[in-house]
Amino acid sequence: MHPMSTIKGGNLQKGIFIKYKNEPYEVTKAEFYAPGKGSAICRTKLKSVKTANTVEFTFKSNESVEELDVMAREMQFSYMDGEDIVFMDPRTYEQVNVPRALIIDKIGYLIAELNMYLVFLDEKVIGVRFPQKVTLKVTHAEDDVAGDTVNSPKKMVTVETGIQVHAPLFIKKGEKIIVDTTTGEYIGRAN
Repeated sequence: MHPMSTIKGGNLQKGIFIKYKNEPYEVTKAEFYAPGKGSAICRTKLKSVKTANTVEFTFKSNESVEELDVMAREMQFSYMDGEDIVFMDPRTYEQVNVPRALIIDKIGYLIAELNMYLVFLDEKVIGVRFPQKVTLKVTHAEDDVAGDTVNSPKKMVTVETGIQVHAPLFIKKGEKIIVDTTTGEYIGRAN
């Protein structure tokens, strides 16, 4: 049985894990609304730990919600192994396999030796917390198109992991850029 504590629906926030319909879910979005009349609510997006499917659900702010007692451990990305991604504890060298499906939406931010937090529930990894920003090398960038700066001051560049990022026109192949892992947006050039 999972150890857990209870929190109120109004205290739900992104990144916590809760029990919803008897299954573990991660809260990926939580917006609090207090209408003029009636009780306050919290609109959430929940991602199933088991299937990675997302559901939307509105909790009343005074409703009791079971929060799962998870443990986060800092681990380092090692390598891909078929459908698994292998992480290593930099202190103990212990390796942990994580199903690719768990981070399929962020796989383009996985670079060698990236440190992140793996979230465990009963010894099983149920979530991966990426750093807010990662530095990625540009492997393909179109040359600037003269006179096109008015309509689109940005262009698509491809980075070392294969994903594409909207970046300013002056970014060239071989440069390193900083990308927000939540939004996928270009933040700036890396030094």
